[in-house]
Amino acid sequence: MKNLPLSMQIWLVIAAIMLSISILLSILFPWTLRDFFTREIYATIESAQNLTLARFNNELLGETWKNGILIDRKQQIQDIRTVNHFILIEDSPEVIASRLPVEFLYKVRDQIKSQTSDVQRYSGQIGDKKIFYVVAKEKILNQNIFLVSYMWDSYREDLVQTLLKRLVFIMSLVFILSWLPSLGLAKYLSKPLVTLEMRVKKLANRDWQEPIQLKREDEIGRLGQSIEQLRNQLIKQDEAQQSFLQHTSHELKTPVMVIRSYTQAIQDGIYPKGNLTNSVKTIEEEAMRLEKSISNLLYLTKLEYLATHNPSNEQVAMDQLIKDVVERFRWRRNELNWTLELTPTFVKGNIDQWRVVLENLLDNQIRYAQSQILISLTNSECPNEKLAYLRIWNDGPSIPVENIDDIFRKFQKGPQGQVGLGLAIVHRAISLVNGKIRAKNEAEGVSFYLEIPSW
Repeated sequence: MKNLPLSMQIWLVIAAIMLSISILLSILFPWTLRDFFTREIYATIESAQNLTLARFNNELLGETWKNGILIDRKQQIQDIRTVNHFILIEDSPEVIASRLPVEFLYKVRDQIKSQTSDVQRYSGQIGDKKIFYVVAKEKILNQNIFLVSYMWDSYREDLVQTLLKRLVFIMSLVFILSWLPSLGLAKYLSKPLVTLEMRVKKLANRDWQEPIQLKREDEIGRLGQSIEQLRNQLIKQDEAQQSFLQHTSHELKTPVMVIRSYTQAIQDGIYPKGNLTNSVKTIEEEAMRLEKSISNLLYLTKLEYLATHNPSNEQVAMDQLIKDVVERFRWRRNELNWTLELTPTFVKGNIDQWRVVLENLLDNQIRYAQSQILISLTNSECPNEKLAYLRIWNDGPSIPVENIDDIFRKFQKGPQGQVGLGLAIVHRAISLVNGKIRAKNEAEGVSFYLEIPSW
């Protein structure tokens, strides 16, 4: 069944449910009706019996009994509401107004002998027919008589069969008439899913320009909204990928072109930088730039991989790591004044990743700082908030307001025309540990603020 179209599956499920209900009703309904009509039969018998006794007392109160047989009343007692009656007299073999078999009458007489209550319900079998009867004990003219009122089971069965036939007819009609609506409902429910299937196939084929709008608020509508969000994310990802490839090709192409042109010029005996030493130095700088770009690309790819493969978190002594990285960077600009205000702090993450983060941040600080760099590291004062706060400040020029929100994007150009992946790597690595980073222009200089989960 699971290989059938969804509309057919829905239709078959609805049809199976209705058929099961019909079969269940056809089984339970007769049993319920028989039980109900059995109680109604006894109630009818007792009602007719009471009416007969009342009439009997009123009409025959002045008559006498002779030898246990009622004078002038041997004729059959009048039936009332399909209820038949006959009379048994205590200590007498006489039976008044009965057409039932003698064997059954003997059985009733034996039951009467052991009857303790004034009114008692019974049921029995005469041939292939079932009989329901009620025996009522009454005292008339100092003589105990027993009025036996009975109805045949055929009355109950006729009612049951009549109602059952009507039920079967109605259920059959409902079952037949429900086919078309259920088929329409199945198509109504499956149609948006078929539409979504076609759109998802288009997404798989990188055709994601057409928006998905189902105009529904139910689960199918929310599924459509989720796929629409996926489509928008794919568009953004595709645009980012195209931009990334363009910037990457540019970043790699430029130093390669410089290296090739300088190499060819030197082979031709021409020194673009005036002499061989300066020209070779330029080639070496461009090679280093190319190497750094490739290294950053590989590391950014590694971070993207770790983002989906549960990166391991360990304790990292951030204060000690900052000191080690600063010591290695001091020599690049000896004229800078470094100020470290570090509180002993352990943060979550990987020590190699944090070293790359600090190296990229400090490389940025050294590039733009004029004379000072300040690094402060503190812990949250709230016991329930395990965060470390890192601030790195330099007294360099401010970041243009229109660029400050984009400096962590890949290949974003800086104030000095520098283009790279350093701050993008920083942002991605910090996000892996659920940390935050932002840049802010101060009254003097620029600060980078980091919030890092700590131990």
